[in-house]
Amino acid sequence: MRILTGGVQHETSTFAAGTTTLGDFEAGRGLMRGAALLDTFRGANVCCGGFLDGAQKHGFELVPLLWTYATPGALVERAAYEALKGEFLDVLARERDRGVDGVLLSLHGAMVVEGIEDGDADFMAAVRRAVGEDTPVMVTTDLHANHSAARIAACDAVIGYDTFPHVDMAERGREAADLMVRTIRGEVRPVSALRKIPLIWSAECQVTAHPPMDEVMEHVFEAERRPGIVSVTLATGFPWADVAHMGPSVIVVADGDRALAQRTADEIGDWVWAERRRWYRTPLTVREGLTRGQEAGRYPVLLADMADNTGGGAPGDSTAVLRTFLEQDLDDALVLYLVDPEVARQAHAAGVGAKLSVEIGGKSDPRQGPPVPLDVEVVALSDGRFRYDGPMYAGTDGDLGASAWLRHRGVNIVVISVRMQPLDQAFARSLGIDCAAMKYIAVKSAAHFRSGFEQLGGSIFNVDAPAMHSHDYTQLTYHRRPPVYPIELA
Repeated sequence: MRILTGGVQHETSTFAAGTTTLGDFEAGRGLMRGAALLDTFRGANVCCGGFLDGAQKHGFELVPLLWTYATPGALVERAAYEALKGEFLDVLARERDRGVDGVLLSLHGAMVVEGIEDGDADFMAAVRRAVGEDTPVMVTTDLHANHSAARIAACDAVIGYDTFPHVDMAERGREAADLMVRTIRGEVRPVSALRKIPLIWSAECQVTAHPPMDEVMEHVFEAERRPGIVSVTLATGFPWADVAHMGPSVIVVADGDRALAQRTADEIGDWVWAERRRWYRTPLTVREGLTRGQEAGRYPVLLADMADNTGGGAPGDSTAVLRTFLEQDLDDALVLYLVDPEVARQAHAAGVGAKLSVEIGGKSDPRQGPPVPLDVEVVALSDGRFRYDGPMYAGTDGDLGASAWLRHRGVNIVVISVRMQPLDQAFARSLGIDCAAMKYIAVKSAAHFRSGFEQLGGSIFNVDAPAMHSHDYTQLTYHRRPPVYPIELA
């Protein structure tokens, strides 16, 4: 049994400036060809790692084609996408001639390409045309996918993550591999149905281990236990993609019964819509978050600077939270991470122990706020290389480029050169920072930081500081997305 694998992953913000280039894919989590894909992801908590586990369990040959990921950001450059898709299809054609029993794709589900609104559907359809209708094609996607009917038509099954933070990626890969084997053996005949839900889902209401999202997932898991149901995916959508298919959805895969799949998807979708007021929460300001944390008295107080979440395509250099920390003259305060290659270079040139006057942050876009003039001490330096210790991306390598730990009075700032959100404490530890010793920590993330920081046992507040990706969606100008609650729909 020969099963091909690979994919092109990108979460695209149509509100971000510029484009995502081929170089961005090469510099993101890499552009992996052939055996390098297997070598990189064996044992890692990613979908391809789960595919590998499935190959070992079932004894099939997993044939790696091409897999690449660019850090979330602006529209994918058309030429870059076509080059990646073309290479993928060329390798697929060569392997197809040797025989292919199925294709496992690891995609994101929110990719937008110049001139192609649904990049994931375009990629899936191209693979379907290449292998024909009789070869199973199955796809794993992010919980923040913007799904469409075109994707359902292009593949046999979509299996999305069940967790946010995404700590189940390898598990979903194993699930897809199991379903692929059962399908090839004729034990199951997967058919799918889609239900879209016209709302925007607040990031702080999506954390699957806590209310109210845990109740949503209980509905999903209960439906998956029903006779005839193979898989249920609840996607909360990615609202910074101004596309016609933007928004949450339910995908149900049933065994040969499309009507059952549709009834189940509609049932869950109807319930989510009926409870829509529970999934949206007006965001806090930075000062409101700080005040609530201080009143709660549970330290460290963690502020999720979600409007500048680099994991969603934001630049990572907004300065509002830093300014508030400085204005309040906080002690034992930490900002993770502020993207500023220029300041990182200055720190490296000066060396550990140096005192510098810098203009920090606010260089990418006026919406990110102005730079902050600051006198800082260089406490530690790094080339940015480290290994995630999880649980999210555990066992994979990270590279944040030239980085530095800077300090101004009681405020500590980690500046990096490559956009990335803090998923765990591994990089901070590599600089010598003990996060547990801090009283205030600001992270440029919406929820993924919880996978590595919730263990600190402090209080957590999502705040909407001024930045490119405001969570006050009335501040964003949309042209393509459908009407949604709570903006146009009541």
